[in-house]
Amino acid sequence: MAFQLSDEHRAIRQAVREFGANEIEPVASEHDQAGRYPEELRRKAATFDLVAPHIPAKYGGAGMDLLSSVIVVEELWRADPGIGSAVGSAGFGTNMIVEYGDEWMKSAWLPRIADGEAASYSAISEPAHGSNVAGMETRAEKAGDEYVINGNKMWITNGTIADVGVLMAKTTPDAGHEGITAFLVPTDTDGFRTEKIDNKLGIRASDLAEVVIDDVRVSEENVIGEVDQGFYQLMDFFAHGRTRVAAQAVGAAQAAFDASLEYAQQREQFDQPIGEFQAIRHKLAEMATDIEAARALTYRAASTVENGDDQVAAKFASMAKLFASEHAVGVTDEAIQVHGGAGYVSDHPVERYYRDARITKIYEGTSEIQKDIIADRLL
Repeated sequence: MAFQLSDEHRAIRQAVREFGANEIEPVASEHDQAGRYPEELRRKAATFDLVAPHIPAKYGGAGMDLLSSVIVVEELWRADPGIGSAVGSAGFGTNMIVEYGDEWMKSAWLPRIADGEAASYSAISEPAHGSNVAGMETRAEKAGDEYVINGNKMWITNGTIADVGVLMAKTTPDAGHEGITAFLVPTDTDGFRTEKIDNKLGIRASDLAEVVIDDVRVSEENVIGEVDQGFYQLMDFFAHGRTRVAAQAVGAAQAAFDASLEYAQQREQFDQPIGEFQAIRHKLAEMATDIEAARALTYRAASTVENGDDQVAAKFASMAKLFASEHAVGVTDEAIQVHGGAGYVSDHPVERYYRDARITKIYEGTSEIQKDIIADRLL
């Protein structure tokens, strides 16, 4: 199965690559070392439609298809995974608002997110419940025309910098996954508190937080979609999210390979570039092959998720995430080996790519969860 990118897709890739080279790469190391969120870069990226590009044009977005969005994510992460994560996740959770939200939600928030004025979060995981979404303990109890929400969310991307987001809570506690509802909750709502999580291994420029929800009151109008249907709504978007994570992994691997190829041509040992030695040549060949295979599977997943059967789409999205993330970690590890001792310090970016790539095996479902999903679809 061959993927021939359209002129529009190639133009998107070139535009993001130029933005990455001019705006992201020069400050990537600085943001990583300081653990600083790139607020100004996020706003600047929005002027190029790189923040939440899937938001429909009606609400100020670019209305890109999934393959276009995947290309944007890949190139942002190729420029720098940390900043790429911060920019690319600024619209986290907006897919559900686009698909299931009421018109007032869309018109109030989507344009602000698309133009970089605001950022969003998606609060699903909890301290005791990550992969087991059905086990969440956050509760939303009906009180007149409001819901009172209490609970604790963990590992929430954009937790301390977001303005609004999608919060998942149990409305029928004894119903398992059938009792979960999605709520639109602005972060300035009374009782909504966040605490930044520092000292991350990688993607340090992105924002991560713990969220405490203490008697947070929202109107029943803030229900996204239908009561007790949040789990099923969420499942609709996991395939999209996992395909984007696969693109992240491809971007990080490509960045590590680019740096390694250049280094192998410049670094000399025994009176010749190290790229002349078979051991290094074979590493480069294997790295390039792994990246091309991961990219092809990721693009196929994007096409299938956009146009295919839900079960088939879920399988390919999980395959792409599993393969791309596992090989991204392998490629970035080999990049350090190509650089030798120089790759182990921050003078060269490959140690950063190695740290950054590791998260792709964990979030949006661990590699182990992806294998379970793939096996379920096969059997």
